[in-house]
Amino acid sequence: MGTTRKVRIKLRRQPTLEGAGVHLNRAFGYNEAPELDPFLLLDDFRSDIPEHYLKGFPWHPHRGIETITYVLKGDVAHGDSMGNKGVTSSGDVQWMTAGSGIIHQEMPKGNADGSMHGFQLWANLPARQKMMPPRYRGITADQIPEVKLPNGVRMKIIAGMINDVRGPMEEIVIDPEYFDCTVPTGETYVHTTNPAYTAFIYVIGGRGMTDDTELENGILVLFEAGDQLSVKAGGEDLRFLLLTGMPLNEPVAWRGPIVMNTQEELETAFREYREGTFIKDP
Repeated sequence: MGTTRKVRIKLRRQPTLEGAGVHLNRAFGYNEAPELDPFLLLDDFRSDIPEHYLKGFPWHPHRGIETITYVLKGDVAHGDSMGNKGVTSSGDVQWMTAGSGIIHQEMPKGNADGSMHGFQLWANLPARQKMMPPRYRGITADQIPEVKLPNGVRMKIIAGMINDVRGPMEEIVIDPEYFDCTVPTGETYVHTTNPAYTAFIYVIGGRGMTDDTELENGILVLFEAGDQLSVKAGGEDLRFLLLTGMPLNEPVAWRGPIVMNTQEELETAFREYREGTFIKDP
């Protein structure tokens, strides 16, 4: 038996407006990010009101980060400065490495019932790879394996490995694990972790407990260091996103959609954006 991680911080999602007027809930962001290194931000954009999301996220730049969009319901149309166009649909993941710079738009469309459910995570890039060539990786729902454990726990594996089954996202700088976990009523899931890595869960349905901390929809728990974490479902199935990643332990200079290591690099990025020299790898 290893050391079971204790709860370090418990956060509750907070409503916010982003883009051209998209109503969403922020699980964590700028103020909390130093504690969650290498992760910067997690937005929960689940909504059944089209007016709350249809204005979307028109053309805007990114540099120095990766954005990971995971859609549960509905469609998100996207386009970028490299000429990519596409739609991220129910069950799909889009892993975008902004690197040296990309200008893109993301326009949520919802589904036939008007529902648009998904999450966007921002992960930082280390200084040596801030200016790497940008890239998109689109993963369709059928490419994401699901493992069912003997106690009924179901794990969708976006990145990482469970029982020798590996997720489709590989060769990511921060060596992340990203799982969509469902724990049946009354059951417990114990996940082995690299003790040096940051680990958190974000609850997206049901109720449960971890380390005597109550869990419900919209709660994020960041764990202390340890060899494993343990989550138990209560009187209903508990569903959560589980993420781990290698901390970068580097200075962060962050303004809006651009995250660098120094203020000087930030100023350069915004100046280049104004002058039309932002894109390095067309």
